[in-house]
Amino acid sequence: MTAIKLALNKISPQQLFMGSALVVNGGNYLYNLLLGRLLGPEAFADAALLVTLLLVLSFVGMTFQLATTKFAILFTESTWVAFKDTMYRYAVFFGVATGILILIFAETLQSFFQTQNSWMFAIFALAVPLYFVMSVNRGRFQGGQKFIKLAGTYQTEMWSRLLLTFAFLWFLPFNTGILIAIGIGLSFIFGLFPSNLKGVRIFSQNKLTAPELKQVWVFIGLTAGYELTQIIINNSDVLLVKHFFEAERAGLYASLALIGRVVYFVAWMFVMLLMPAVMQKEKDGEPTAPILFKYVFFIGGLSALIVLACYLMPETIILLMFGEQYISVAGLLWQYALATSLFAVSNIFAYYFLSLNQYAPVILSGVLGLSQVLLISLYHSTLEIVVQVQIIAMVALLVAQVLFFVSKMGKIKK
Repeated sequence: MTAIKLALNKISPQQLFMGSALVVNGGNYLYNLLLGRLLGPEAFADAALLVTLLLVLSFVGMTFQLATTKFAILFTESTWVAFKDTMYRYAVFFGVATGILILIFAETLQSFFQTQNSWMFAIFALAVPLYFVMSVNRGRFQGGQKFIKLAGTYQTEMWSRLLLTFAFLWFLPFNTGILIAIGIGLSFIFGLFPSNLKGVRIFSQNKLTAPELKQVWVFIGLTAGYELTQIIINNSDVLLVKHFFEAERAGLYASLALIGRVVYFVAWMFVMLLMPAVMQKEKDGEPTAPILFKYVFFIGGLSALIVLACYLMPETIILLMFGEQYISVAGLLWQYALATSLFAVSNIFAYYFLSLNQYAPVILSGVLGLSQVLLISLYHSTLEIVVQVQIIAMVALLVAQVLFFVSKMGKIKK
């Protein structure tokens, strides 16, 4: 025990949080894999839809979290108190409004996504306000550099969702979509622990000044815009396939997407290291391009290895991760991995320029994200076509990012 305590004392809170993030990502990945193996393609399609809807909403949640993080550092004393109350008020307002909209359109969503019932959407809607409040809470921990508590909220959310969902599926004789929605909703309650809601007054009389409020809304707008482009590119294909294809094909595609996105999840960890490194170099007046080249080379090489593995042994990968029921999409695995790899590399360029306060890559990502939605809407006769039009869109995005980088480097040299 003494040795363990000594080892833990040598680990910084930041390192502990990174380790915790790996565990949480692994747990969330395991959650999806187990759902796929337990439910089979048809029922997994509804489960994957709920998880994807949660990811779509996460662009709002992450916006709340990042905004709270930023201004927890910038604002102090009475200004911070007013801001804190304001963010919780926004979280509750947007959460309730979003939940009401989902409730109103629950039957429409059932029809559009061809699900077994509308109750899964209604239950999901009731949990949305909790998700946004949880996001503000995490932003307070992140801004205050309370990484152990921040890690704790992710752990409680992940483990409660994993354990409760499979307990419900195993013991309760209800529709799987409803049980998964209940599991997701309850996980948001657990995600509030540890919590720091003491002194929060949603209807407080403390108000931000007009310039302060403008500063907050500008940051929220920019952050929401970029997070939304990431969500569109990363999740619109699963939603559109659920709409255009029958449940079994949609479930097969969801399994394909989950495996192929390993590249993106791995790349995201390195993006978190890229941004502070670029900011520090820029602050010190040193060249930043070498850092970009290093990460592009690393992510590109890693992506190439994953695509090669998916090309050489797709059946083995599918069988190991999901089982024989999903083997029919094995031939598409390397193509989906390629599309995700192109997106991961282009993302390195986007975050590089965001670190330098240049927002043109956000616009590029938004345009190409919408073009991906348009292409899939027009060309979706087969799953093969759906994957291939994404490759086209991601090639265009990467080329656009590279050309933007070259143009910027040319201006610097002049």
